[in-house]
Amino acid sequence: MAKPINETFLKAARGEKTDYVPVWYMRQAGRSQPEYREIKEKYSLFEITHQPELCAYVTRLPVDQYNVDAAILYKDIMTPLPAIGMNVEIKGGIGPVIDNPIRSLADVERLGELHPEEDIPYVIDTIKLLTEEQLSVPLIGFSGAPFTLASYMIEGGPSKNYNKTKAFMYAEPKAWFALMDKLGDMVITYVKAQIKAGARAIQIFDSWVGAVNVEDYRYFIKPVMNRIFSSLREENVPLIMFGVGASHLALEWNDLPLDVVGLDWRLPIRQAREMGIQKTVQGNLDPAILLAPWEVIEERAKAILDQGMEQGGYIFNLGHGVFPSVNPENLKKLTAFVHEYSAAKNGR
Repeated sequence: MAKPINETFLKAARGEKTDYVPVWYMRQAGRSQPEYREIKEKYSLFEITHQPELCAYVTRLPVDQYNVDAAILYKDIMTPLPAIGMNVEIKGGIGPVIDNPIRSLADVERLGELHPEEDIPYVIDTIKLLTEEQLSVPLIGFSGAPFTLASYMIEGGPSKNYNKTKAFMYAEPKAWFALMDKLGDMVITYVKAQIKAGARAIQIFDSWVGAVNVEDYRYFIKPVMNRIFSSLREENVPLIMFGVGASHLALEWNDLPLDVVGLDWRLPIRQAREMGIQKTVQGNLDPAILLAPWEVIEERAKAILDQGMEQGGYIFNLGHGVFPSVNPENLKKLTAFVHEYSAAKNGR
């Protein structure tokens, strides 16, 4: 039987008043946890995500350990790509590698469709297990965004500059828009399946879109993002947008039909508000600060909370993911500090 759910995170995402600032951390499940490292000695990421019991355990671990206000499904953004015809391999120390990269319109046209129940039943089963039996906080589902997925599909793996991706975008606009359409359809199908299975919020990771300028974003990428969020709006769950090094796109995201603008550490929350971002904001402690002494972590977190709480509609997070070298105790301590400091400031 499902446990009663702490909905503080969902309320904040919808811009409602909360007793304290909710907190969760990107990559909160993973390499910084000794229990996870033990599992990884026996199983690959692929094997973990294909075993619902094990994947649910990894997803739930930081909730139990840190007392965060949301869980985020443990999986890779590459998860749906094999089903549409991409040969993805996760290589240690490198990341996702694709041996049949997209080079032409014909390659795009060969891509298939995602059928979640048949292609990724293990994702659906993990979500059901977590939301029907195990979690007392909402589960955040997620997907990579079309640009970021396309960057892996075109580059054939991780990239520092996304030159091949941008060259494809500029030189092959017909193929580019066909790829955006295919990936837009896939993201909508994928995310709706996660929501149907029990995910209560969705974060779209456009991790590498910061490589694109505002003008190109508006023309080549924003239309598909608008279509994705407009379609997901029907599901009535909070929708979060996040990218790294993409402060110049924050106002573009504010325009989209979503609920929460995720900020990395480069753009102060106060400045984002002054720019005109009215939606709920999520962020944005630099993850590197978690490697500093506790006094520094507390001081920086306090400064961010003060800015976030000025206008309400605020979720505390990092500006990107937890590093493997972070001490889990610091995350536990930070969660307690965020809860206590914000509750006291709210007069609770």
